[in-house]
Amino acid sequence: MDWVSGLLLAMVRLAIPVLFLAIAELYGQRAGMVNIGLEGLASIGALVGFMACFITGSNWLGLLAGALAGLIVNMIYAFSTVTLCADHTVYGMAINIFAPALASFVYRVYFGSGTETKQVTSMSGVGIPVLKDIPVIGPMLFDQNPMVYVAVALVIFTVIFFNKTRAGLNYKAVGEHPKAAATLGIGVNCTKYLGCSICGFLSGLGGAYLTTCYSGTYTDGIVSGRGFIALAAVIFGRWNAGGILLACLFFGLCDALQIKLQVSGIAIPYQFFQMIPYVATVVILSVVGAKQAGPKANGHPYHPEQR
Repeated sequence: MDWVSGLLLAMVRLAIPVLFLAIAELYGQRAGMVNIGLEGLASIGALVGFMACFITGSNWLGLLAGALAGLIVNMIYAFSTVTLCADHTVYGMAINIFAPALASFVYRVYFGSGTETKQVTSMSGVGIPVLKDIPVIGPMLFDQNPMVYVAVALVIFTVIFFNKTRAGLNYKAVGEHPKAAATLGIGVNCTKYLGCSICGFLSGLGGAYLTTCYSGTYTDGIVSGRGFIALAAVIFGRWNAGGILLACLFFGLCDALQIKLQVSGIAIPYQFFQMIPYVATVVILSVVGAKQAGPKANGHPYHPEQR
């Protein structure tokens, strides 16, 4: 039971950064913006969040700084794809190349190139009285750091926003048929910029979570492919926040399992265990990817002057 409890606890903690990135991509794609640059946005958010936390000693300021860094960097993608109508995939990959390299450069300039690892104090957990004492479920759901509760609240808000509000339906209309949305007086480009802003903010927040709430340090490659796993989670979750939550928990379970297996003493090279989350991603995409379709205008440039 201790092994299972530890596995489930690690599953939730490892699912949270992927969840932030996946919800970020959901807001982007619902506005017709396919941003594959989540990895880069999370990387710059991780560094800026870590540096802000290291300088100020505040985890909350670190999270905010990381989120704002992701937002600012994503404006490069937004201007290029919305205003200049450039290819989404090309500029998403450009963010994935540019942002991690920038983060690595800034880290070395500020902290030097020595081997000493800088540390910050990770955000402490906040337990809910009585509920946290429930066996297995209590520590997993009710004795976590505050960002876990923020992530769950974000999922609930997103479900209500897209399915129960007029603003959410208008938002989705931009991703489905922007020209029809424009005839109804919906600001298509404004909505796309809003989607890019939310995507950048939440992606930076997910990266900052890794350094201020989970590991307490920054290293090159700390995001470790979570941006691409988040893209798979959006497809697996059928562009619905509730489904995305379940998908992220599944990928979090795979990640937690590979960590547990690495320290279990099994005589198998640890690289095989590290493959588990990525193999699971490929398998899931091969099963459901061809059967699901996102918003119809995803990745298509919008030209207001064309009929």
